[in-house]
Amino acid sequence: MNDARFTAWIVAAQVLVQIGAFSLPALLPGYMERWSLSATEAGWLVGAFFAAYVLAVPVLVALTDRVPARSVYLVGAAATALSHVGFVFIADGFWSALALRAIGGIGWAGCYMPGLKAIADRLEGPAQTRAVSWHAAGVGIAGAASFAVAGALDAVAGPEAAFLFGGACATLAFAIGMVVMPGAAGRRAAAPAAVLDFRPVLRNRAVMAWIAGYTAHTWELGALRAWGVTFLVAVIATQGAPAWLPDPNLLFTAAGLAGVAFSVWGNETTRRFGRARVVAAAMGAGAVLSVLAGFSALVSAPLAVLCVLAWNAAIYLDSAALTAGTVQAAEKDRRGATMGLHSMCGYAGGFVGPIGVGVALDIAGPEALLSWALAFGHIAPVTLLGLWAVRRLGRTG
Repeated sequence: MNDARFTAWIVAAQVLVQIGAFSLPALLPGYMERWSLSATEAGWLVGAFFAAYVLAVPVLVALTDRVPARSVYLVGAAATALSHVGFVFIADGFWSALALRAIGGIGWAGCYMPGLKAIADRLEGPAQTRAVSWHAAGVGIAGAASFAVAGALDAVAGPEAAFLFGGACATLAFAIGMVVMPGAAGRRAAAPAAVLDFRPVLRNRAVMAWIAGYTAHTWELGALRAWGVTFLVAVIATQGAPAWLPDPNLLFTAAGLAGVAFSVWGNETTRRFGRARVVAAAMGAGAVLSVLAGFSALVSAPLAVLCVLAWNAAIYLDSAALTAGTVQAAEKDRRGATMGLHSMCGYAGGFVGPIGVGVALDIAGPEALLSWALAFGHIAPVTLLGLWAVRRLGRTG
């Protein structure tokens, strides 16, 4: 099989394994009602995925230096399929769903970076760079599409159909990995044991500045992804909506697809304005828009949609720029450990953000639309703290 076909199959597998990633956030209002979940419990169900990823990814990625990436990938795809199918046949409340969400996070840890490593082990030079770009685009598009897919299947056949579809797609990804990925280990790291030594990374102030900013960024992104659909459903139910307003899941699919373009565009603008300025503008705008989005619930559904879409764009604007900042500031011989810490901290933010919104909703009273002002508004100081860290710890621009 030539390199182009190999890349296409790996990207297709990653799309399939990711297509059900946001089924729960897309269907969260229904599950909160069905299982009588508090907002905090709902936040934990979404966040558990990211927490499990943070704990599993260092181990699973390190294993790819010792065993074929295919072996790790197959475990990840199987865990993903189990997580989805379990929501149909096993989940009956908070604790069983929490366990299944954690299994899903472990599954993604076994698929995302090991799948990327399978590409990197085979390709070199421009072909490798191009393949990595396609990989990132495929994952981003699949994540965005998962909202619309889950919403459409739920409308036609109920929420179980959405999770069965995600499980079937993950099973297809397993089959692709079995057939396409090489059974032998790829190029081994010269000193694999050093990959997880983060102490030199922690001493690099410029790197830690970008990682701190990225953690705040993913806190913000995780919160909006987890609760955006629920927020719009609540606003529409109370304020009403014009007939032309699209379904919330369709809106979030469009927002996610646009976000991929905003992320690329934001990173490109750093060449003209400097990375620090672009990040500062995006994070500052995100802080303001998180507050405006929360208060927009008191006005109208169209305004709420407009604020959420603008906020989403601001969040994505600095996504690639923050990651590029980390890569640029990293020491060349410690880039693996640096990116590992970057990913772990980012997913930790994705874990805490949804829970933070849930706790704020329970404190303020989830029935009142005003509670969303506190729920989304709490993200503003987090984002501003991340911006302060970027400017205080490092001056890279």
